[in-house]
Amino acid sequence: MKIIAVIPARYASTRFPAKLMQDLGGKTVIQRTYEAAVNTRLFDDVFVVTDSILIYDEIINNGGKAIMSVKEHESGSDRIAEAVENLDVDIVVNVQGDEPFINKEPLAKVLHVFRNDFDQKVDLASLMFQITDTDEIENPNNVKVVTDQNGFALYFSRSVIPYPRDANAGVRYMKHIGIYAFRKQALLDFYRLPMKSLEASEKLEQLRYLEFGKRIKMVETNQGSIGIDTPEDLEKARKMI
Repeated sequence: MKIIAVIPARYASTRFPAKLMQDLGGKTVIQRTYEAAVNTRLFDDVFVVTDSILIYDEIINNGGKAIMSVKEHESGSDRIAEAVENLDVDIVVNVQGDEPFINKEPLAKVLHVFRNDFDQKVDLASLMFQITDTDEIENPNNVKVVTDQNGFALYFSRSVIPYPRDANAGVRYMKHIGIYAFRKQALLDFYRLPMKSLEASEKLEQLRYLEFGKRIKMVETNQGSIGIDTPEDLEKARKMI
């Protein structure tokens, strides 16, 4: 089973433009993310796929592998699908370009899902972890997920799900970590399917998979991600470095 990591990297981020090219302890955010993915040693290969010549040159000039997008894309999945369409791979892992502190253990858990999926019932696998702070739960930048009893995703939302009408019901609120592992075919199917209303409303590409019947296996971890969505996040990351 051949497994690669692909890091979709847009230059024009809506919330924090050019964040991937910001300095983080002497290296750019995207370079640190690329190196962190390589250093997990979980992948047969690692690529950055981007619409920006600046990001492309940053990775290539530092000895990495990068692919320029040919088309304009609405989502990271679309960008990755175009890049891997003609590559001989089985599993494609989407690593977020703004998460330079990649932890190997949760990624290994995600990949383990496919190694045990002998009947190929899983189209995608992703990560979640429990959050308990009210501000975190209500923050629309934190995507929440609810699952069935077998750990398959039922819905993702920026809103609070489930709604706490009964605060004593024992609900656990799970934050989605935006790392995905795809079967290549599921990714190519996504690429050819239209965006529907749920995805358009929430601006969450994983809803397209659910709307078209793909099965997303969620893996719980106790290690949250550290993403860089704002200048404040970058300052926190610099202190960590």
